[in-house]
Amino acid sequence: MTDEPPRWRPPVFETWIDRQVREATERGEFDNLPGAGKPVDLGDPNDELWWVRRKLANEDLTAALPTSLQLRKEKQHIQDTLADVHDATLAKRLIDDLNDRIRDANARQVEKVPIFTAPLDVEATMVEWRRRRA
Repeated sequence: MTDEPPRWRPPVFETWIDRQVREATERGEFDNLPGAGKPVDLGDPNDELWWVRRKLANEDLTAALPTSLQLRKEKQHIQDTLADVHDATLAKRLIDDLNDRIRDANARQVEKVPIFTAPLDVEATMVEWRRRRA
């Protein structure tokens, strides 16, 4: 036993939320979470909407895009769409459907800033589809 007086410690005040976190930690509820032990990626510090862009990408929220941009994205990925199609008639029908929607969107232009998308060249798209199938 020592003759030293006990060290003074300031009183500890634990808020309700601090207690909830401490108890959850003690129960192991934060163990094995994805990304545990890794730094948090807060995106580009110069982009205040980084989290919106990440959410759109992670959740594949293409429906949140304006119609013209959604159609442009569909156009860019047409060969991916056609990858599982085995019938030339169906492939051409899908291309024609996309072209009809592009023409309709170009004619209506309901967005504040008009974004025009050129329809697909049906023959060139079909040639590429056939090449990828071979």
